[in-house]
Amino acid sequence: MTGQTHRPHLRFDPEQGPGAATPYARYVHLAELHALQQPRSTEPAEYSFIVTTQVMELLFDLLHHDWTAARTALRADDLDAALAALRRGQHTQDVLIGSWDLLATMTPAEFGAFRPALGEASGFQSSAFLRLEFLLGNRSEGLLEMYRDSPAEYDELFAALRTPGLYDEALGVLARRGLAIPAKPVTARHRHDEAVEAAWRAVYTDPGLADLVRLGEALLDIAERVTRWRQRHYSAVKRTMGGKPGTGGSSGLSWLKQSADQDVFPELWAVRNDL
Repeated sequence: MTGQTHRPHLRFDPEQGPGAATPYARYVHLAELHALQQPRSTEPAEYSFIVTTQVMELLFDLLHHDWTAARTALRADDLDAALAALRRGQHTQDVLIGSWDLLATMTPAEFGAFRPALGEASGFQSSAFLRLEFLLGNRSEGLLEMYRDSPAEYDELFAALRTPGLYDEALGVLARRGLAIPAKPVTARHRHDEAVEAAWRAVYTDPGLADLVRLGEALLDIAERVTRWRQRHYSAVKRTMGGKPGTGGSSGLSWLKQSADQDVFPELWAVRNDL
């Protein structure tokens, strides 16, 4: 203990000139960030809707950063670095799931009051979310059509569609450890494969592959959180707007229910029947 009293800095770099923002505001672009919330109606709930969806978009980017780091580490057979990145991503997923609490109690009357202002806008059109779907192996080239008039987004998603995903790289690790992993087109949507299930069964039962169990469990943690996210999305929409069609032209609840019922990394779920 020195007995010294530490006070925060209340004056900053004079070279920034009069009226300059604080270093914190400049670092996080605070003025720009708080200028992005621009409701189009007088309904108070619209402000919550905008803030929550913007936060989700930022978290999508953060999750993409972590999953991309994990994918790179898996490609290099650096299991420890991959697992560390996947753990970071799990925390981000937990926050994403919890963010639905901000929208889940919106009443149909509140949503209906500003829904016309959305026009054809829909979360279904989020390119950041679609990048995550591609990373998970849930690929569909047809979805790129909505970005035809947005060249930067289209090119980014086109490249993502043709780049091995997170699960592809995990299976690559198994293949380099001598397990039989069938080749498949990178652009194909991942479907349950008996050979892949057999490979994971070997991971969980062969003592010589025991270190890979950590990878399987980390991927399953991700898969479970994806399902929880989809279920929360489904229940929030069901409560807020019922069975009405989505603003972006989707079938709404039926599409969300089908998505929530679809297992991510299905072989990791199926193999548990035999363990």
